[in-house]
Amino acid sequence: MNEQFRVAQKIGLMFRPGTKLPKDIKNWAISQLHADSPVLGISRKTGKVETWPQSMQPDLEERARLFRLYRENKKKEEERKDGQELESAKRANREDNRMEKKDEMKFAHRNVYGKDQIRMRLMSFWANHFTISNSNGAWQVVGHAMEEAILANLNGSFSNMLYKVTTHPGMLAYLDNIWSAGENSKHNISCKLKVDCQSGLNDNLGRELLELHTVSQKAGYSENDIRQTAKTLAGWGTYLGDSVEKLKKKGGTKDHWDMYKTRYAEPGNKKVLDKEIVTGKGGLRQLTDYLASNEYTIMHLSEKLCQHFVSENPQKKDIDYIANSWRRGKGDLDQIHSAVIDRAINSKDDKFQWPMMWLFQVIRLSDATFFKGWQNIYNYDNELMDVEDIFEELGQSFWSDRQPDGYLSKKEEWSSVEMFERRLRFADAIYKVGKPKTSPEEIMDRIGANMTTRNLVESAGGEKGSRFVALMCSPELMGLKSV
Repeated sequence: MNEQFRVAQKIGLMFRPGTKLPKDIKNWAISQLHADSPVLGISRKTGKVETWPQSMQPDLEERARLFRLYRENKKKEEERKDGQELESAKRANREDNRMEKKDEMKFAHRNVYGKDQIRMRLMSFWANHFTISNSNGAWQVVGHAMEEAILANLNGSFSNMLYKVTTHPGMLAYLDNIWSAGENSKHNISCKLKVDCQSGLNDNLGRELLELHTVSQKAGYSENDIRQTAKTLAGWGTYLGDSVEKLKKKGGTKDHWDMYKTRYAEPGNKKVLDKEIVTGKGGLRQLTDYLASNEYTIMHLSEKLCQHFVSENPQKKDIDYIANSWRRGKGDLDQIHSAVIDRAINSKDDKFQWPMMWLFQVIRLSDATFFKGWQNIYNYDNELMDVEDIFEELGQSFWSDRQPDGYLSKKEEWSSVEMFERRLRFADAIYKVGKPKTSPEEIMDRIGANMTTRNLVESAGGEKGSRFVALMCSPELMGLKSV
């Protein structure tokens, strides 16, 4: 594979037909860190690429309003009121007020039709690192967290991204922090005097903040550190179904992303990994800043970035290169990501691609149309699957129920016979219904496919569909043969 496509496969999403290939691949890749990121897609499967309608990209407070309306209509459906028990009303409630199908399609469109492929890859990496799943209505805001907490902060500091993700209502809901109350909080004390009042400290987010998002278990933190972290987090977050009036009453704000309930907060200073954390709302920012700059965080995430973008078994020199950039830039993500790009280019090691990234790359390389347009999200198409079903069938979706540790990057997770058969089926479907505009031969010539790949395609015979499948499911196009 030639250098442009080798690099684009490792850290990007491949070049679409007609795209001029950069002569200096490293300068191009680094310039991509600040590329424009318009939300591009198609309104229907035969349509041209254009900007997504703003009406399908509501802000956080509008998402919360829609969520409340959805829940209200669900209650009426159960009570058989106002015609909400009718199938047409149930369908309208799902389509008008739930956001996950729209968000999934927007994510797919951005990856296939966007011109900011490296930013999209980095967003996916961090969205997986900061896993948010479907609990407590978080499905309504997963897409918002990906775009506004991660993508919007991709050129800032890791410290700021960490804080923005940790305080995002999706993360707080997913890990049950919205119910957490400090042991000595006013709410907990008053709750003890009431019948059927449940209150307590939840350490889910505190545990994952230390174990997964920052320092990792190598830091040797204790259960007390987890508990102190949970106490720092107590009071943060609210249920998306809460009315604006309830938000004002509990937290003095209408902003779900800045909801801090002082009655639920644990009073007094806390100590995490020997760091004194001040009492009150500002304590969480102090904690996330401290964790973001911790040496264990730097090494943990440098290795994780390296394993995802550079090599299945990253060398210490590559991990150290990224870690040193992290230290010099004091957590500046542009410097960190530039170091990742440098190591990915300089390393000739293979890097097996995630199923969803492989899918986007196949579609971009072949110029096929495999996703519906936004006008047809809810319409049945006898050829094209729903985006939700595509991701689920691939075995990888940011909107599925999953564990906080996210998807692994190592190929052993994705190279089973079953997973390979899924790629074969999708490659076949892309050829049959996606109507690729470029032939296997044109693709091989453009990417500079190696002889092993060319021989594999030749062995598939003369039928174009078989040759297409052989190419797209070749080791080289899955990331196993880079030279």
